Amino acid sequence: MWRDSFRLQIFCLLMAVLAIVVLVHNFFQLEHLDDDTVSGSNWITENNVQHSLSQTTKPTRKPYCGYKQQTLSKREQAEQESLLAAIQWPKPPDGKIAFVQSTDPAHSDFVIVKPSGFFKVGDQLEVLVHMKDFHGKPKQYGGDYLQARIHSPLLKAGATGKIVDCHNGLYKVFFTLLWPGEVKVSVSLVHPSEAIQVLLRLREERPDRVYFKSSFKSGRYSETTECNVCLPGDLPVCNFTDLYTGEPWFCYKPRKLSCASRISHAKGGYQKGLLTQEESLFFQSDVNIKRPILSSGPDSVIVKPKAFTDSSSMDRAEDPIASPSGYYYEDQWRPRTHWIHHFNKSDDITKCLQGKIIHLFGDSTIRQWFEYLTAFVPDLVEFNLGSPKNVGPFMSVDLKHNILLKFRCHGPPIRFSTVFSSELRYIANELNGIVGGRNTVIAITIWSHFSTFPVEVYIRRLRNIRRSVIQLLDRSPKTLIIIRTANVQELGPEVSLFNSDWYSFQLDSVMRKMFSGIAVHFVDAWEMSLAHYLPHNLHPKEVIVKNQIDAFLSYVCPLQT
Repeated sequence: MWRDSFRLQIFCLLMAVLAIVVLVHNFFQLEHLDDDTVSGSNWITENNVQHSLSQTTKPTRKPYCGYKQQTLSKREQAEQESLLAAIQWPKPPDGKIAFVQSTDPAHSDFVIVKPSGFFKVGDQLEVLVHMKDFHGKPKQYGGDYLQARIHSPLLKAGATGKIVDCHNGLYKVFFTLLWPGEVKVSVSLVHPSEAIQVLLRLREERPDRVYFKSSFKSGRYSETTECNVCLPGDLPVCNFTDLYTGEPWFCYKPRKLSCASRISHAKGGYQKGLLTQEESLFFQSDVNIKRPILSSGPDSVIVKPKAFTDSSSMDRAEDPIASPSGYYYEDQWRPRTHWIHHFNKSDDITKCLQGKIIHLFGDSTIRQWFEYLTAFVPDLVEFNLGSPKNVGPFMSVDLKHNILLKFRCHGPPIRFSTVFSSELRYIANELNGIVGGRNTVIAITIWSHFSTFPVEVYIRRLRNIRRSVIQLLDRSPKTLIIIRTANVQELGPEVSLFNSDWYSFQLDSVMRKMFSGIAVHFVDAWEMSLAHYLPHNLHPKEVIVKNQIDAFLSYVCPLQT
């Protein structure tokens, strides 16, 4: 009996020693957990600290493309397929097209159908464009990307046209004549169909052609690694996928530091040598990028005023998606679907925004709104947040009139100079934190920084934003939400590969479809930049920005008609 008791004591002692060994081992592992985890408290948002350990995972060693591995519901899958089908682009015939057989704008021409006809304000003008190759032979297929507008330089008037591809080398352009006088037609080739196929290939095969980087720091030691939606190879990565939205983002893991030590995000650079020698011929500034197509006959028509005297509604359109959505007259934008007020005095803007909180989310094109308002309204003073120049976040305050204006850039991919990791916020998450109400105004733009990625990446981002918009409007229906569309820009051979107007046009088409039927308003920056006489610019000049602000504020303070 004594021996049994002694054996029992020895067994219990051994078990206790074993438990201590296991406890010490586990504690050692926990102490060094940050060396192996792919996320940490610096990345976890403040209101989700309690999930920081459960959400961490070890670095994956397999290539990961988040847009390919996302799980979609049947409805989401159907919507995505519908969106991708809607932006499908005509392809040239099978086989390699030689450069001399590609579209040459110098040999191509357009004609005005019935140029000597009687036209009055409100009529349609039809233009036929004939595309030819460098031998002057008519093209037999479509797929060229054109831009067209009508304009009257003396009146500082302009409007865009609606282009129809006949898929046989012919294109029809339809213009609505919206003002009287001599109206000129301008048509330009942005890219030949052969170049579009190269842009398509780059979008699908080289989403890494713009690359990003993050800095990691601990004490005096720092490392910088490459980051992107997709990272090739089998090196360990840090998984910075957003916990709420599921937006994927990855960085190669530093050799000596933990993923939790990330302190900043920045644009890395642009990949070179993307084109073959033959492909590069399709991207020549003075040959086939944004080159004018001349008329083979008259390039203008005379437009007579309407027969009746009530001209106030002659430019109105009942269709909310009317084409064009508006036009310039005397350098002022006139939407066709709603009334606009031109805020020419700073006092008018102050009166409109009094008592309001305005959130601007997006890229540098909506940052222009923040800069314009802060510069134009004397009582709106920028509060120094110590943010990096051009990056933000920024905030201006008018204490006298109780106005708060804020700008914040959208989350990655964002091609800005250094952004602190703590300031990398997704628009959807920011919207979820806004109470909303009749004194809350939100403006969003998101497009340019997604041009190098497959469209699925953009669809996913918009889907998350749209969900948050709908939830915000459900809880605060009086909240005003405005979307600024994409705009055209100056293009050269290199810029075309990363930020072509064709990429922007496709993304803009997706955005408009995804937000149709929702209680949001649009500022049509696309038409406002394309219809104007100034050269195209990624950041439009002040006169265009001013018209965008007028359109924006006219939603905030609509005219009583």
